[in-house]
Amino acid sequence: MLSSQHHDLPRICVALSGDNMPVRAAQLAPGFPFLEFRLDTAPDPFEAIFEMGAFLRKHPAVRAIATCRRTANGGSFHGTAADEIEMLRQSIAVGAHIVDLSLETAEEAAINPHVLAPLRRGPNALLLSWHDFHGTPPLAPVLERMHTIGADLYKIVPTATSLRDSFVLLDLLDGHAADRNLIAISMGVPGILTRVLGPRFGSRFTFASGATGAETAPGQLSAHSLRDLYRIDAITPATELYGVFGKPISGSRSPVMLNTAFHTAGLNGSKDAVYLPLETGDAAELFATFDRLHLSGASVTMPLKETILPQLHNLEPQAQALGAANTLTRQPDGTLRGSNTDVLGILAPLEARTSLPGKTALVLGAGGVARAAVFALQQRGCRVTITNRTESRAETLAAATGASFLRASKVPGKHFDVVLNGTPYGMPTSVMNAPINFATTRCDLFFDLVYNPIETPLIRSARQHSIAVIPGVDMFLAQGAAQYETWTGHAAPREAMRTAVYAALVQKD
Repeated sequence: MLSSQHHDLPRICVALSGDNMPVRAAQLAPGFPFLEFRLDTAPDPFEAIFEMGAFLRKHPAVRAIATCRRTANGGSFHGTAADEIEMLRQSIAVGAHIVDLSLETAEEAAINPHVLAPLRRGPNALLLSWHDFHGTPPLAPVLERMHTIGADLYKIVPTATSLRDSFVLLDLLDGHAADRNLIAISMGVPGILTRVLGPRFGSRFTFASGATGAETAPGQLSAHSLRDLYRIDAITPATELYGVFGKPISGSRSPVMLNTAFHTAGLNGSKDAVYLPLETGDAAELFATFDRLHLSGASVTMPLKETILPQLHNLEPQAQALGAANTLTRQPDGTLRGSNTDVLGILAPLEARTSLPGKTALVLGAGGVARAAVFALQQRGCRVTITNRTESRAETLAAATGASFLRASKVPGKHFDVVLNGTPYGMPTSVMNAPINFATTRCDLFFDLVYNPIETPLIRSARQHSIAVIPGVDMFLAQGAAQYETWTGHAAPREAMRTAVYAALVQKD
């Protein structure tokens, strides 16, 4: 049982909701013995109390939080404040170790000081919680309200609409780290960093879902991801922090690839680091995050690769020539150095399969990745042609690089040694039409720079026409390995990275 002295709790509490919570709890308990039962989400919340009690009697090593949040406070329980308190009282009676009472309910009930007394008796702990599902207001006044009521633990959960919102929450944790009674998490994708780093900044624990797709709050990670990918139990103040900036960022597999690299290196004692998804499209916020989290390095993706350049005074020549930086590294003097591994990411898979000098190459698209492809191919002496749905952009890129421009209507009937797809076609969110038809445009080798999914429509079509292919995941892995080597000075564990990325890409979400 959890005493009022709050013995050490695991860093991960797995939140369960809906029907059959005890069944999922039994599956999770061996690896995650700290569970939250969201009673308000059960078909019959009263019956769920007794089911929870039966589970806890069979699993005495499990510590459990009972929560029954009312609809007025963002939950699913339709009862009154008195009903919520009674639900929690009954939860204590069947063995819950911690009961989560909404601050608003506590303030409503505090008119009669005796109403909360049943929740304060015995070895159980009272946790006061507050949520804001829309934003992040000043948080210190919220904690002051909680202290007025008084509890064993306090949980504050705003919504982060930006990374700066997450800083507000980290500042609160920093200021109360010595209290050892605060749990603070930001909902939303920009708040993911607080779920991973919260305990490092003083949060008693963080919440996770039992599985991908079973989240009980926006931005919530699965317990297995927190434990196995982000290695939350191993994060200390000495752990170096890295991340990937971009928007959107939730579909990125960079955290899988580079956390695997750091973990593999950590097994032999050479690196203690964690790599975070950091969602923003604002260059100023990127640099503010570097400072607030004291990042050692970062990957940069759309739409920031070009917009960060004016603020980088230390830029590698290739990144300067390309007009884009996808890698940032903190130098010993604290400045940031910008570099670009996209070109290497394109060249390495190509040169493993063919000799490039003198070859004809067609680049589909005129965005950032297409520009990198043109730059890479020209470095190796290819004769490069660019085509794009928006012809003016292709003409501009061709003029800037010295490549040839070809109207999309003129592409059929041509033959190229190499074709590279630098358009979004094939991505799950893309609605554009296919930029090439391999029945009418032939090539010897096709390289799709889209890496998710592994088997894109264009790759399938190329194979059907007996054209050799390079999947985009090869570029993704090559540029990621180059980033790791830029940051660490050590060879990347490429096979471990490849295995992890392929597993993540084929995993059913």
